Parts: sequence; structure tokens; C-alpha cells
Amino acid sequence: MSIKKMSLLVSSFLLFVLVSSIVINTMVVVRKQEKEKVSSKITFEIHPDKMVSSYNFIDVAPVEEEKVEEEVVVEEVKEEETVSVTTSTPNESNDAVFVGKMTGYGADCIGCSGVGALSCRAADGSRHTLTENGEYYNDATYGTVRIVAAALDKFPCGTIVKVDHPALGTFYAVVMDTGGSMKRAWANGYVWMDLAFKTESDPSIYSTTSSNTTYSVQRWGW
Repeated sequence: MSIKKMSLLVSSFLLFVLVSSIVINTMVVVRKQEKEKVSSKITFEIHPDKMVSSYNFIDVAPVEEEKVEEEVVVEEVKEEETVSVTTSTPNESNDAVFVGKMTGYGADCIGCSGVGALSCRAADGSRHTLTENGEYYNDATYGTVRIVAAALDKFPCGTIVKVDHPALGTFYAVVMDTGGSMKRAWANGYVWMDLAFKTESDPSIYSTTSSNTTYSVQRWGW
């Protein structure tokens, strides 16, 4: 091969290498530019109410907060039941029960009249004395009942009580007398009744003393 041909061949090869290098570099640059273009397409700014891209405007509807309605629980307010505890008064039909003291007294007790004149008149208006008529009274409704003294401002004349006594048992009595001890007891909030006898010398009078006697009112007054 001649030197001229060799030079031509080398020149051609070098030209080919040069062109190839230029083509490759051009492709790399183009690729880089395309990649940057693609990147620029997907960059965007975020605004409170919309997204802005390089090429498009996309409206983003604000998301409404889901309103959760609070369930109002209305509790049924029940009126409190008022339980009133009252003691019966005269002319009431219901019974009243008291637990208190009982003692006994005779017509000749200290401070008494000696004849046992009672503070109350009988239902017919007549007078009743322990010495003449005795410690019993014949009631039109309850029959023969015992006579007791009590606080007349609470137990008016003619009041009938059913007495439950620890020693004497159960019997009926009518209020026909009063006394200072009975009045003071009721003023202090408790019941004290005095069972009547003809005389203080009656031995049964001592068995009447009790602090746990039950009085059930059957009738208020005459």
C-alpha cells in the first residue's frame, strides 16, 4: 500500500471518529435538555386553593369539613318525690302512731283535786270524776275504755288511742285529762300519757311506768 493511500485511510478514520464524537455529544446534550424539559413540566407551586403547573391550571375544590352534628342528649328530669312526714291533726281520717312514755296517777295524787275531777267534759257535756265514775269511760263507738291524761293541744278531749304497753298489753283509752308533765313533754317533742286510777294506793299504778309505749290514734277528739 502506498503512503498516499495510507494517509487517506488514516484521515478518513480520524474524520469518522470526530464525527462520531460530535454526534454522541450532541445526543447527550439533547437528552439532557429533554430531561430538564420533562422536569420543568412536573414542577409546580402549591397554593392554598389551587395547584399551578408550568403548563396547566388545575382547580382544586376546597374540602369541606364534615360537620358532625352533636347529639344533644336531653335527660328526662324526673321530679324528686317529696316524702313529707307529718303528724295527723284533729279531724284527719288517717291514723297517727307515736311511741312515748306512760305513767299512772290517782285522784289523790300530789297537786290533784282529791276527787279526780277531769279537765275534759264527756261527749254529752257531763262531768266525770275518778272517785265517783271510776277510771273507765263508756264510749258510744269504742265501748268501755280507760281514761288517760295527755297534752290537749295535740290530743284534744275525746281522742281515742290504741295503747300497746310492754306490761299491760293492748287496750283502748280516751283522752279526758291533762297535766303539766304531758304538756312539757309534747313541747319538747315527745309523747307522755298518764293512765288514770281512782287512788294512788292501787298497786297496778306502778306497773304502768314505761318509756316504750305505742299510741295509735283511732279518733281525734269527740
